[in-house]
Amino acid sequence: MLEVFRVFLKLGLTSFGGPIAHIGYFRHELVERRKWIDEAGYADLVALCQFLPGPASSQVGFAMGILRAGGLPGGLAAWLGFTLPSAAILLAFGLGAGAATGPLAEGILHGLKLVAVAVVAQAVLGMARALTPDRNRATIALGAVAITVALAGAWSQVAAIACGALAGLLLCRDLRDEVRGELRFPISPRAGIGALAAFAVLLFALPLLAVNGNAAALLAGAFFRSGALVFGGGHVVLPLLHAEVVTPGWVSESSFLAGYGLAQAVPGPLFAFAAYLGAVQTPSPNGLAGAAIALVALFLPGLLLVTGVLPFWDRLRRLAAAQAAIKGAGAAVVGILGAALYSPVWTSAVLSPRDFFLALAGFVLLTSWKAPPVVVVVLLASAGALTGLS
Repeated sequence: MLEVFRVFLKLGLTSFGGPIAHIGYFRHELVERRKWIDEAGYADLVALCQFLPGPASSQVGFAMGILRAGGLPGGLAAWLGFTLPSAAILLAFGLGAGAATGPLAEGILHGLKLVAVAVVAQAVLGMARALTPDRNRATIALGAVAITVALAGAWSQVAAIACGALAGLLLCRDLRDEVRGELRFPISPRAGIGALAAFAVLLFALPLLAVNGNAAALLAGAFFRSGALVFGGGHVVLPLLHAEVVTPGWVSESSFLAGYGLAQAVPGPLFAFAAYLGAVQTPSPNGLAGAAIALVALFLPGLLLVTGVLPFWDRLRRLAAAQAAIKGAGAAVVGILGAALYSPVWTSAVLSPRDFFLALAGFVLLTSWKAPPVVVVVLLASAGALTGLS
């Protein structure tokens, strides 16, 4: 367990660039250098974590910890080591955000909001290429935009993903992928069923507890729902969390986008953004307690799901219906993120022609120049600071 924690702490301090980059870092460190798993097994594990809702890179790391240390404690050690650095940085930013006042601070925060425009636009482009390469899936994505625009709140994303999965069953049956290799981890079928049961119980029990005025359950339920619906990468959590914390007035639009922009500059999982949101939200619990609840609640669904599915994945991934449904859900995710790019990201950040130029410059740096996100964060935050001083 200590070895797992040390290795993933190093990865948490050095893994910049988002989930796909994280998976590359993991491959170099765990497959090539340490040989904890072979190439075929690692490819199968990545396929599983991309199939499930949740933060794919953190789920891969969690499963590798289980494999190396022989059980769930190893998975928890891997998750803690990988998540701790970014969560600590974003928590510190959240705790100090209230003290950041004046033109300079406002300019920096606006620059971070423009970073969010560039990053989300890059995510939409990359996901559209990967998940909507044909007209059927592009149409599913367009339908998801329509559902998201027509309905309000977090349930609009739920409806869009559910409809996307159903459409996938009808339109994506002929897009079956070839399955190779086996995936064996030290999780029993009984433990897997227990994890899936815990996922279902928490999904429905937390809202019931919140009805009685339990503020901690209300916060945990909001972040647990968001974590349970994230298909297709960490950026998809943006519209889900926005519906849960900005719409009810827990976090201001400006603070939300500024924190999301900063999250691009830190290593480790984007889901660590939850620590910032839990700290800055207005209702109690907030601060350190709110950060801890939000962070655990956002990650927990994905970790429970990967634990639950590991014992059954070899059989499940061979089913044509499962492959078709996940392709439809993935296409719907592109539509959800595309709608979020317009509102709230674009409408809240691009307020002038200058803002449009800076956001476009950040997008070009990310897509054409392949600049690391941290470079774009520094440049646009600096541009915002100069505007604040002028």
